Amino acid sequence: MDVVPVYGAAGKKVDTVQLHEGVFGSSVNEALVHRAIVMQRASSRQGNASTKGRGEVRGSGKKPWKQKHTGRARAGSARSPIWRHGGIVFGPKPRSYAFDLPKKAYRAALRAALTAKATAGDLIVVDLTLPEMKTKELVRLLSQVGVSGKALLVVEQGLLDLFRIGKNVKLLKVLHAKDLNVYDLLWCDKLVVSRAELEQIQEVWV
Repeated sequence: MDVVPVYGAAGKKVDTVQLHEGVFGSSVNEALVHRAIVMQRASSRQGNASTKGRGEVRGSGKKPWKQKHTGRARAGSARSPIWRHGGIVFGPKPRSYAFDLPKKAYRAALRAALTAKATAGDLIVVDLTLPEMKTKELVRLLSQVGVSGKALLVVEQGLLDLFRIGKNVKLLKVLHAKDLNVYDLLWCDKLVVSRAELEQIQEVWV
């Protein structure tokens, strides 16, 4: 499988690492990846749109006038949907739009997204030993390894300070390997992974 360089804090190549073929050498099923994206987007919808039916709006239930001999159209209730301030017919109610993909299908979609990043040369492996845990040091490192635009940074769980300083960088998301998802992988232009988390990814998602 491909060998990719590992960049140090100075932005220079310090080592190489081999990518696992079972994770970064998968076939890219675009239809499956699309289905995974639709699932994630649907699951994140709030689904809180709500309207009132004719039984919920204000107004009397009394028949406004008698049925015949008035010269007016027949009417049974002031809450009728065809009246002003009447109820809504088949309007939306709070609901969940979430649905699930089979676990194997989602894992295959995630491996396909990782493969696409590696094939396109958008996977960057770094050794995150910054001189100081400051935003400017993180921005400098990302700039030196060629990151511009939207980026996804995958780091170890122990590096909590990176989450703190990463919030200050525009168009940057910081995740753990266990939180990787198809939507964020397709959202980013560059996938930046620490060497330790690359091993974790290749162990978990194989």
